Amino acid sequence: MVQLPEFPWDTLAGAKARASEHPGGLVDLSVGSPVDPTPPLLQQALREATDAHGYPTNWGTPEARRAIVDWFRRVRGVPGLDDANVLVTVGSKELVAGLPQQLGLGTGDAVVHPAVAYPTYDIGARMAGATPVRADDPDDWPAATRLVWLNSPSNPTGDVLGVEVLRRVVHAARERGIVVASDECYALLPWEVEAAPSILDPRVTDGDIGGLLAVYSLSKQSNLAGYRAAFVAGDAAVVQRVLAVRKHLGLMAPSPVQHALAVALGDLVHVDAQRERYRARRALLLPALRERGFAVSSDAGLYLWATDGTDALAQVDRLAELGILVAPGTFYGDPTHVRVAITASDDDIAAAAARLRG
Repeated sequence: MVQLPEFPWDTLAGAKARASEHPGGLVDLSVGSPVDPTPPLLQQALREATDAHGYPTNWGTPEARRAIVDWFRRVRGVPGLDDANVLVTVGSKELVAGLPQQLGLGTGDAVVHPAVAYPTYDIGARMAGATPVRADDPDDWPAATRLVWLNSPSNPTGDVLGVEVLRRVVHAARERGIVVASDECYALLPWEVEAAPSILDPRVTDGDIGGLLAVYSLSKQSNLAGYRAAFVAGDAAVVQRVLAVRKHLGLMAPSPVQHALAVALGDLVHVDAQRERYRARRALLLPALRERGFAVSSDAGLYLWATDGTDALAQVDRLAELGILVAPGTFYGDPTHVRVAITASDDDIAAAAARLRG
């Protein structure tokens, strides 16, 4: 049986209890769960599809697949996809955790992920019996590498990989027959950069998406975390191989969710509105952290990656004394930073900023 570490957020119980003792109450900035309402358009889409008497399809409904293909063309600048290139998933986390197994990886294989990264890349490798490896440079990939995870924009750092960096990764992977999967869930939340290019962007691939996958979720851009609406797109051979395994596992998104996903991908108005909410919260919280003595980076996404130069757990404790709960960088492989989410309500973000300013 695979031995897994304790679930990271369970270890924050002590800090959460201390933060909750603050006279103004707890401001929880440790988890990036959306707090704003699911857009009415998408709630209505779900209601429209509630007559779902038959089993849903593992692959995705024709409506959902068409919407994904069209979204990649219109929004991500990736033309030329068709049904065979896309697959609906039950949220993106299950795909991240399950992809090594679904690709047939196991003992003796290496799964590379960013040096500072969301922990599920590591867990997915372990669950498959493969070896997780932290590496940002293709020169550091071990000989046994079969899968490389990218995450741009990054959770937790907010770093964005540009076209030239992505091209280098793709070239190195193709020389060795390695699959590259790029987790791009925060791509429509750029702050300090113009855009976050996809691994499937023709400027990266020169029109050849062989061996490449892009993973995306509507949890953040559309406040659909509770719907578990996500998808993967890329090399048809790899997508269809993964689909064949998922059919046996019974991994399928509910039909009403797939309809809501299709509607969400066809409407950018609600995405733009949500992005501006996050922009305003970021603009309030980021300078308050800096005034408190934190160095902060955040090119894109929903997190401020901050440090005052001391141990991450000590920073968590000091912020807990202000009633603010954050995630230590140790969850992601960095002992000197904390991750601060901007997903709390306007009132909570304002309260956190006021407490930081003392």
